[in-house]
Amino acid sequence: MFDGTTETFERIWRLPTVEIIATVGDKILIEEQDQPDRKNNITLVAGRADHSEDMLAEAKRELLEETGHQSDDWQLLFTHASHEKIIHDAHFFIARNCKKVQEQQLDPGEKIQPKLIDFERFIMLTEEPRFWCSPYFVPYLLRLQIDPIKKEAFRKLLFP
Repeated sequence: MFDGTTETFERIWRLPTVEIIATVGDKILIEEQDQPDRKNNITLVAGRADHSEDMLAEAKRELLEETGHQSDDWQLLFTHASHEKIIHDAHFFIARNCKKVQEQQLDPGEKIQPKLIDFERFIMLTEEPRFWCSPYFVPYLLRLQIDPIKKEAFRKLLFP
């Protein structure tokens, strides 16, 4: 402490996560999914980075396992590094022009149905009660809803 004494501060660390905004043609790939502790959710393609410290490799693995899709056109959108009481980094990637190359390879605790939606519906996912994603992404979508210039820039980022 500043006065020379010692104090313990408790924190929780969790594995980093990757979340992917994947495009297929002029649509965005989302998931309707059930997991043992959460049923009937709509999510981005996402998961724990528990195989590697390379976040892009982890994002590619999650996209392939959960949807059977691959992309050769990736971009890091942003990373949110939370180092407060819960230490958790979330990495948001864009995967453009995804192609289905195999069937899903789901974990035993996953039931995932990939779905394609248009850009406008994607931006409005914040209005969907079943939408479950990192809390860092919701404010991003909300800003796009109120700023037409940023919204159009994001559309061009996804669909150049």
